[in-house]
Amino acid sequence: MNDSGPIRRIVIVGGGTAGWMAAAALSKVLHGMPGLTIELVESEAIGTVGVGEATIPQIIAFNTLLDIDHAAFMRETRATYKLGIEFVDWRRIGHSYIHPFGGFGIDMLGIEFHHFWLRGQRLGETAPLDAYSIAAVAAAMGRFDLPRPDLPNSPMAKLAYAFQFDASRYARLLRTIAEGRGVKRTEGRIRSVEQNPLSGFVETVTLENGITAAGDLFIDCSGFRALLLGETLGVPFTDWSEWLPCDRAVAIPCALGGADLPLTRSTARPAGWQWRIPLQHRIGNGHVYCSAFTTQEQATQLLLANLDGKQLADPNHLRFTAGHRARAWDKNVVALGLAGGFLEPLESTSIHLVQSGIARLMTLFPTSAFSAAEIDRYNRESVQDYVDIRDFLVLHYRATERNDSAFWNHCRNLPEPAGLAEKTAMFASSGRIIREHNELFTEASWLAVLVGQGVEPGGYHPLAEALEASELHRRLDHIRAVIADTAGRLPTQRQHLQAIGGAASVEQAVA
Repeated sequence: MNDSGPIRRIVIVGGGTAGWMAAAALSKVLHGMPGLTIELVESEAIGTVGVGEATIPQIIAFNTLLDIDHAAFMRETRATYKLGIEFVDWRRIGHSYIHPFGGFGIDMLGIEFHHFWLRGQRLGETAPLDAYSIAAVAAAMGRFDLPRPDLPNSPMAKLAYAFQFDASRYARLLRTIAEGRGVKRTEGRIRSVEQNPLSGFVETVTLENGITAAGDLFIDCSGFRALLLGETLGVPFTDWSEWLPCDRAVAIPCALGGADLPLTRSTARPAGWQWRIPLQHRIGNGHVYCSAFTTQEQATQLLLANLDGKQLADPNHLRFTAGHRARAWDKNVVALGLAGGFLEPLESTSIHLVQSGIARLMTLFPTSAFSAAEIDRYNRESVQDYVDIRDFLVLHYRATERNDSAFWNHCRNLPEPAGLAEKTAMFASSGRIIREHNELFTEASWLAVLVGQGVEPGGYHPLAEALEASELHRRLDHIRAVIADTAGRLPTQRQHLQAIGGAASVEQAVA
């Protein structure tokens, strides 16, 4: 039996999205622990990266945990909806596809729908996979409504969605929630970190103004610097540049313009890719690139030449290395967000990794004994999260027909991680997709990108042959028709926001 006492003092080092997500969640989940205090230390003088504005559907569960009112959230963060990511020019210049949230079609005869779609392709069907996704079709039409679980026979019953929001506004909303639940915020830059001379555990952080914050458990949300986990405890960084060569980004917001679609757009460029994230009050834009194949000036000029509206701020230049800390939890320090690692925002996973790290910490929350069993499991699962996402990202780069630049020639020949190799080999053999250990990306996500990037399936499940060809054509036609009709009846995103009270006013939008 573990007789060690409970954690009494939690200190979060750093604010931003990661810090305030941790503060809000910990103050909600741990509110019943007697004598617990949570303190967040941050300095307004230290900027945050704050360009990751697109999310994946798991964020809905996080907001629900915090009892955040949906309409108020949409207004306060100037949020729009996201039904997936449109990939433009990734397979080849002129080609595009959508990686939608949710599934495709309807599973039949006990097997996944896509096996019937694959057979249909061999029988002359020409409709793209996107046509069988309510999320993809609605997104392309610029339409949105909330899911309708009360209509089990409608495509809307299982609609999945996420958000695109102003990350700084989201952090402010979370700060209000956290402080309302007793989290103490301390302003100031950290001057020094004091460790126990015997155990090496962090005991206090001292600010430049002399204030000291003492804790039993420290959450490192200090960004790329990783002040506690990296600089103080010396946990090494595992570099994944071998697989993910992009190491720079430039971000520039612009005024609204172009298509108003509930989608994040990723457009492949000669030395990287460009993101477009439309919010209610502006569009977030960025160019992720590899410095070995272009210069900062060239990357910035390319981005400026491809904005949909007037530039609203000076370029924000970022440098990063893809990878993660070898251990996200060491001694009494747990790192979240950029302090724990970074994988480029191609599939909008940054905020999710913070969320999953918080959930894992809640599951394995320690006593003052800091048992190695819990720490080891936390670290093992954290690394697996990064590995699974890395493999999915690498697929986008390796599976391409592009040969128009040195960068894309390099990407086609990137080393193939073992997990990715197994999935592509299985799909190329029989059209099957196996989801391992409840990994983040589902079979439908892998299918969307495998097909979208042009990976050819070697076949399909034999049971797909059980339907007569005429019956298969009839069912495929019916599924497409129902999805198109349902999507066409939905309100536009703006109409929906106005109907639920989630649209920011003109005055709010420019504030």
